[in-house]
Amino acid sequence: MLQLSNPGAAFAKPLKVGTSGGPVAEIMNFAAERARQQGLDVQVVEFSDWVTPNEALANGDIDTNLFQHIPFLNAAIKGRGYKLAPIAPTYVMPVGLFSNKVTRFDQVPDNAVVAIANDPVNGARGLQLLQKAGLITLKPGVGDAATVLDIVSNTKNLRFRELEAAQLPRALDDVTLGQVSISYLLLSGGNPEKALIADGFGDGHYALQFVVRADRKDDPKIAKFIAIYRSPEVKDYIARKYGKFFVPVW
Repeated sequence: MLQLSNPGAAFAKPLKVGTSGGPVAEIMNFAAERARQQGLDVQVVEFSDWVTPNEALANGDIDTNLFQHIPFLNAAIKGRGYKLAPIAPTYVMPVGLFSNKVTRFDQVPDNAVVAIANDPVNGARGLQLLQKAGLITLKPGVGDAATVLDIVSNTKNLRFRELEAAQLPRALDDVTLGQVSISYLLLSGGNPEKALIADGFGDGHYALQFVVRADRKDDPKIAKFIAIYRSPEVKDYIARKYGKFFVPVW
Protein backbone atom coordinates (compact mmCIF):
# COMPACT_ATOMS: atom_id res chain seq x y z
CA MET A 1 0.00 0.00 0.00
CA LEU A 2 1.36 3.40 -0.99
CA GLN A 3 2.21 5.52 2.03
CA LEU A 4 1.74 9.26 1.85
CA SER A 5 4.69 11.35 2.92
CA ASN A 6 4.44 13.43 6.06
CA PRO A 7 2.49 16.56 5.03
CA GLY A 8 4.37 18.54 7.64
CA ALA A 9 7.73 17.76 6.05
CA ALA A 10 7.17 20.08 3.09
CA PHE A 11 6.05 22.85 5.42
CA ALA A 12 9.25 22.45 7.43
CA LYS A 13 11.47 23.03 4.38
CA PRO A 14 12.65 26.63 3.90
CA LEU A 15 10.42 28.72 1.66
CA LYS A 16 12.64 30.14 -1.08
CA VAL A 17 11.54 33.58 -2.21
CA GLY A 18 13.22 35.26 -5.17
CA THR A 19 13.50 39.04 -5.42
CA SER A 20 15.56 41.82 -6.93
CA GLY A 21 18.18 43.75 -4.95
CA GLY A 22 18.11 47.03 -3.10
CA PRO A 23 14.92 48.24 -1.39
CA VAL A 24 12.83 45.34 -2.73
CA ALA A 25 15.20 42.90 -1.05
CA GLU A 26 15.38 45.01 2.13
CA ILE A 27 11.61 44.87 2.53
CA MET A 28 11.62 41.16 1.76
CA ASN A 29 14.30 40.47 4.37
CA PHE A 30 12.33 42.44 6.97
CA ALA A 31 9.24 40.34 6.23
CA ALA A 32 11.29 37.13 6.22
CA GLU A 33 12.58 37.90 9.71
CA ARG A 34 9.01 38.44 10.91
CA ALA A 35 8.11 35.07 9.37
CA ARG A 36 10.97 33.31 11.14
CA GLN A 37 9.74 34.73 14.43
CA GLN A 38 6.42 33.02 13.68
CA GLY A 39 8.01 29.67 12.89
CA LEU A 40 8.16 29.92 9.09
CA ASP A 41 11.69 29.56 7.68
CA VAL A 42 12.06 31.87 4.69
CA GLN A 43 15.18 32.02 2.52
CA VAL A 44 15.50 35.21 0.43
CA VAL A 45 17.24 34.71 -2.92
CA GLU A 46 18.38 37.94 -4.59
CA PHE A 47 18.74 38.23 -8.36
CA SER A 48 20.64 40.93 -10.24
CA ASP A 49 18.43 40.93 -13.35
CA TRP A 50 14.77 40.68 -14.30
CA VAL A 51 14.96 37.45 -16.33
CA THR A 52 16.46 34.87 -13.97
CA PRO A 53 13.79 35.16 -11.21
CA ASN A 54 11.08 33.80 -13.51
CA GLU A 55 13.41 31.13 -14.92
CA ALA A 56 14.24 30.01 -11.39
CA LEU A 57 10.56 29.93 -10.44
CA ALA A 58 9.54 28.00 -13.55
CA ASN A 59 12.35 25.49 -12.92
CA GLY A 60 11.33 24.97 -9.28
CA ASP A 61 14.53 26.45 -7.84
CA ILE A 62 12.46 28.93 -5.81
CA ASP A 63 8.89 28.78 -4.51
CA THR A 64 7.69 32.29 -5.34
CA ASN A 65 9.12 35.60 -6.48
CA LEU A 66 8.40 39.27 -5.98
CA PHE A 67 9.94 41.77 -8.39
CA GLN A 68 7.51 42.36 -11.26
CA HIS A 69 4.16 43.90 -12.09
CA ILE A 70 1.48 42.13 -14.12
CA PRO A 71 2.32 43.77 -17.49
CA PHE A 72 5.92 42.52 -17.14
CA LEU A 73 4.73 39.05 -16.09
CA ASN A 74 2.29 38.84 -19.00
CA ALA A 75 5.08 39.70 -21.44
CA ALA A 76 7.33 37.03 -19.90
CA ILE A 77 4.58 34.42 -20.12
CA LYS A 78 3.89 35.34 -23.74
CA GLY A 79 7.56 35.29 -24.67
CA ARG A 80 8.68 32.17 -22.82
CA GLY A 81 5.56 30.13 -22.22
CA TYR A 82 5.84 30.13 -18.43
CA LYS A 83 3.00 28.59 -16.44
CA LEU A 84 3.10 31.30 -13.76
CA ALA A 85 0.38 33.23 -11.98
CA PRO A 86 0.19 36.39 -9.85
CA ILE A 87 -1.45 35.81 -6.49
CA ALA A 88 -1.05 38.97 -4.40
CA PRO A 89 -0.16 42.62 -5.08
CA THR A 90 2.19 44.41 -2.70
CA TYR A 91 3.23 47.97 -3.48
CA VAL A 92 3.86 50.26 -6.41
CA MET A 93 7.43 51.19 -7.18
CA PRO A 94 7.53 54.34 -9.34
CA VAL A 95 9.72 54.89 -12.36
CA GLY A 96 10.99 58.37 -13.20
CA LEU A 97 12.89 60.37 -15.77
CA PHE A 98 16.16 61.71 -14.33
CA SER A 99 18.95 63.88 -15.64
CA ASN A 100 22.38 65.02 -14.54
CA LYS A 101 22.40 67.66 -17.30
CA VAL A 102 19.04 69.46 -17.30
CA THR A 103 16.50 70.44 -14.67
CA ARG A 104 13.52 71.04 -16.98
CA PHE A 105 12.26 69.37 -20.11
CA ASP A 106 12.44 72.60 -22.10
CA GLN A 107 16.22 72.48 -21.59
CA VAL A 108 16.53 69.17 -23.46
CA PRO A 109 18.49 69.95 -26.65
CA ASP A 110 17.81 68.68 -30.14
CA ASN A 111 19.36 65.26 -30.87
CA ALA A 112 19.65 64.48 -27.16
CA VAL A 113 20.30 60.86 -26.17
CA VAL A 114 17.66 59.28 -23.90
CA ALA A 115 18.16 55.96 -22.10
CA ILE A 116 15.19 53.65 -21.55
CA ALA A 117 14.79 50.08 -20.33
CA ASN A 118 15.48 47.38 -22.91
CA ASP A 119 12.75 44.98 -21.78
CA PRO A 120 9.55 45.53 -23.78
CA VAL A 121 7.10 46.47 -21.03
CA ASN A 122 9.34 48.77 -19.00
CA GLY A 123 10.69 50.34 -22.18
CA ALA A 124 7.09 51.17 -23.01
CA ARG A 125 6.71 52.67 -19.55
CA GLY A 126 9.67 54.96 -20.24
CA LEU A 127 8.23 56.02 -23.58
CA GLN A 128 4.90 56.84 -21.93
CA LEU A 129 6.76 59.04 -19.43
CA LEU A 130 8.44 60.86 -22.31
CA GLN A 131 5.02 61.39 -23.86
CA LYS A 132 3.68 62.79 -20.56
CA ALA A 133 6.66 65.13 -20.53
CA GLY A 134 5.66 66.44 -23.96
CA LEU A 135 8.82 65.26 -25.69
CA ILE A 136 7.31 62.62 -27.98
CA THR A 137 3.92 61.41 -29.17
CA LEU A 138 3.04 57.73 -29.44
CA LYS A 139 0.45 56.02 -31.59
CA PRO A 140 -2.87 56.08 -29.75
CA GLY A 141 -3.64 53.01 -27.68
CA VAL A 142 -0.25 51.27 -27.81
CA GLY A 143 0.05 51.31 -24.00
CA ASP A 144 2.28 48.59 -22.53
CA ALA A 145 3.24 47.42 -26.04
CA ALA A 146 4.83 50.73 -27.08
CA THR A 147 8.25 50.69 -28.76
CA VAL A 148 10.35 53.39 -30.38
CA LEU A 149 8.70 52.33 -33.66
CA ASP A 150 5.40 53.65 -32.29
CA ILE A 151 6.70 57.21 -31.97
CA VAL A 152 4.75 59.40 -34.38
CA SER A 153 6.18 62.75 -33.29
CA ASN A 154 9.72 63.45 -32.06
CA THR A 155 10.25 67.16 -32.61
CA LYS A 156 13.62 67.25 -30.83
CA ASN A 157 14.86 64.22 -32.77
CA LEU A 158 15.66 62.38 -29.54
CA ARG A 159 17.93 59.36 -29.93
CA PHE A 160 17.25 56.30 -27.82
CA ARG A 161 19.64 53.99 -26.02
CA GLU A 162 18.04 50.82 -24.65
CA LEU A 163 19.80 49.32 -21.60
CA GLU A 164 19.14 46.76 -18.89
CA ALA A 165 17.19 48.39 -16.08
CA ALA A 166 20.00 47.90 -13.56
CA GLN A 167 22.41 49.84 -15.79
CA LEU A 168 20.20 52.90 -16.22
CA PRO A 169 21.31 54.81 -13.08
CA ARG A 170 24.95 54.55 -14.19
CA ALA A 171 24.05 55.82 -17.66
CA LEU A 172 22.85 59.22 -16.41
CA ASP A 173 26.30 60.78 -16.83
CA ASP A 174 26.36 59.75 -20.49
CA VAL A 175 22.85 60.73 -21.62
CA THR A 176 20.60 63.76 -21.33
CA LEU A 177 17.66 61.86 -19.84
CA GLY A 178 17.29 58.41 -18.37
CA GLN A 179 14.35 56.30 -17.28
CA VAL A 180 15.24 54.84 -13.87
CA SER A 181 13.33 52.62 -11.45
CA ILE A 182 13.25 54.17 -7.97
CA SER A 183 14.54 50.86 -6.59
CA TYR A 184 17.67 50.88 -8.72
CA LEU A 185 18.12 54.60 -8.17
CA LEU A 186 18.17 54.15 -4.39
CA LEU A 187 20.51 51.18 -4.73
CA SER A 188 22.94 53.40 -6.65
CA GLY A 189 22.74 56.18 -4.06
CA GLY A 190 20.55 58.49 -6.14
CA ASN A 191 17.91 60.88 -4.87
CA PRO A 192 14.35 60.10 -6.05
CA GLU A 193 13.29 63.67 -5.25
CA LYS A 194 15.25 64.75 -8.34
CA ALA A 195 12.88 63.01 -10.74
CA LEU A 196 11.73 65.41 -13.48
CA ILE A 197 8.58 63.32 -13.80
CA ALA A 198 7.50 59.97 -12.31
CA ASP A 199 4.65 57.54 -12.58
CA GLY A 200 3.14 54.69 -10.62
CA PHE A 201 2.20 56.39 -7.36
CA GLY A 202 -0.62 54.19 -6.10
CA ASP A 203 -1.38 52.88 -9.62
CA GLY A 204 -2.26 49.22 -9.10
CA HIS A 205 -1.40 48.52 -12.74
CA TYR A 206 2.25 48.68 -11.69
CA ALA A 207 1.98 46.96 -8.30
CA LEU A 208 4.69 44.38 -7.71
CA GLN A 209 3.12 40.94 -7.39
CA PHE A 210 3.92 37.73 -5.62
CA VAL A 211 4.10 35.18 -8.43
CA VAL A 212 3.98 31.38 -8.23
CA ARG A 213 3.84 28.44 -10.56
CA ALA A 214 0.23 27.94 -11.59
CA ASP A 215 -0.03 24.61 -9.76
CA ARG A 216 0.88 26.25 -6.42
CA LYS A 217 -1.65 29.08 -6.33
CA ASP A 218 -3.26 27.61 -3.21
CA ASP A 219 -0.08 26.56 -1.41
CA PRO A 220 -0.71 27.20 2.33
CA LYS A 221 2.95 27.87 3.11
CA ILE A 222 3.18 30.59 0.47
CA ALA A 223 -0.16 32.00 1.63
CA LYS A 224 1.10 32.17 5.21
CA PHE A 225 4.19 34.13 4.19
CA ILE A 226 2.18 36.52 2.03
CA ALA A 227 -0.13 37.20 4.97
CA ILE A 228 2.92 38.05 7.09
CA TYR A 229 4.37 40.21 4.30
CA ARG A 230 1.11 42.12 3.89
CA SER A 231 0.80 42.78 7.61
CA PRO A 232 0.47 46.23 9.23
CA GLU A 233 3.99 45.83 10.64
CA VAL A 234 5.57 45.46 7.19
CA LYS A 235 3.34 48.20 5.77
CA ASP A 236 4.57 50.54 8.51
CA TYR A 237 8.18 49.56 7.76
CA ILE A 238 7.71 50.46 4.08
CA ALA A 239 6.19 53.82 5.00
CA ARG A 240 8.95 54.66 7.48
CA LYS A 241 11.78 53.53 5.22
CA TYR A 242 10.63 54.73 1.81
CA GLY A 243 7.82 57.22 2.42
CA LYS A 244 5.89 58.29 -0.64
CA PHE A 245 8.06 56.40 -3.10
CA PHE A 246 6.75 52.92 -2.31
CA VAL A 247 2.97 52.85 -2.03
CA PRO A 248 1.37 49.66 -0.59
CA VAL A 249 -1.85 48.63 -2.30
CA TRP A 250 -3.16 46.18 0.28
